[in-house]
Amino acid sequence: MADAPTAGRLLALLSLLQGRREWPGTLLAKRLEVSPRTVRRDVDRLRSLGYPIDSTSGPQGGYSLTAGTAMPPLLLDDEEAVAVAIALRTAARSAVAGIEETALRALVKLEQVLPSELRGRVQALGGATALVGGGGGGPTVDAAVLTAIGMACRDEEMVRFGYRARDGATGVRVVEPHALLAHGRRWYLLAFDPSRTGWRTFRVDRVDSPRPAGRRFTPRSIPGGDAAAYLTKALAGVVYRHEARVRYLVPAAELRSRGSGGWGGLRADGADACIYETSDDDVGWLAFRIAFPGVAFELLEGPPELRERLREMGERLLAGASAAGAQAGAGSSRSTTAKASRARSRSRRSSR
Repeated sequence: MADAPTAGRLLALLSLLQGRREWPGTLLAKRLEVSPRTVRRDVDRLRSLGYPIDSTSGPQGGYSLTAGTAMPPLLLDDEEAVAVAIALRTAARSAVAGIEETALRALVKLEQVLPSELRGRVQALGGATALVGGGGGGPTVDAAVLTAIGMACRDEEMVRFGYRARDGATGVRVVEPHALLAHGRRWYLLAFDPSRTGWRTFRVDRVDSPRPAGRRFTPRSIPGGDAAAYLTKALAGVVYRHEARVRYLVPAAELRSRGSGGWGGLRADGADACIYETSDDDVGWLAFRIAFPGVAFELLEGPPELRERLREMGERLLAGASAAGAQAGAGSSRSTTAKASRARSRSRRSSR
């Protein structure tokens, strides 16, 4: 059994190994304020506990936590535990295909072991957050695709994948992945494409079978220094197949408060209305985006397909509301009849 100082050092070592792909032995010793020999002994102790740790010798030698035959316990600090729990809550209602049930199972396991203080923080944050436009409208992404790309970003390893462009053309790309970004209900990969000598954004739902290309790269500086800002600017310059101009009968500030106004331009139109201009290749997603705020609007400009899709959405909503009203009416009628029957029974009993 390791003594208290040794146990604390083992936990610190494990946390470092889990946070980075490779660690030089000398740097680990410096961070832990021990000798390289002590690091070697502590690594052996972790191996005996089931953690698969690879080591390389020589002046550039070091350690890395690798995949094993079983899932060893993970070590999370308070902030990491809260972040993971919130991410799992979000994933349970996300656009990632097939992940909802898995995320809920993982969330249940995590919340069972969270201290009460952290559990309260998770519940408070979870109640205050929501996915804008959640519940449909956008394409889903295979969780395995996101995982593969995310690992390539983390490990600074070039990735190869099949890609379907907007015009339907397909091909193979080999790029330097820098960041995965969620925008609205879509995921994007920001990467540098050496074959085109430039930065590119890729819709992840159009990516097929990403896998490591077997080459590492040195991260480049993102133009402007901010991946999210670069993506927003890149999307603003895209010319989509379908365009729409909508007049909402509420002020622009209220529309923004409802989580709308993204994916296009929004400007005031007097004190009580606003104009929203947006575009997309997918008419269904465009219609969903326009109808999402749930306020009165006028479609000023748009293709016939968009008007038809909005009309279909309206008819479905009316049909659903009518059916619900009929069921409620029938239930009310049955309830009234039952009450009358009970009243007659009471009356007969009292007359006896």
